[in-house]
Amino acid sequence: MRLPPIATVLGGLLLSRGGRRMAGRHAGKLALATLALQLWQSRRTGGAAGANRPGRRWSGRRP
Repeated sequence: MRLPPIATVLGGLLLSRGGRRMAGRHAGKLALATLALQLWQSRRTGGAAGANRPGRRWSGRRP
């Protein structure tokens, strides 16, 4: 199984002393960036089947 590119970048950061310091200081931002990247990739490849059906948007009105 191939590792995602973000995992290799984070692994490289954690190997150096300065990288560990930076990762510790910005852990929340790194986690959000990782989550956003995964969401973007899943939407780009199709994501959940049937989730993006045209014409099924919420109009703002309550039923």
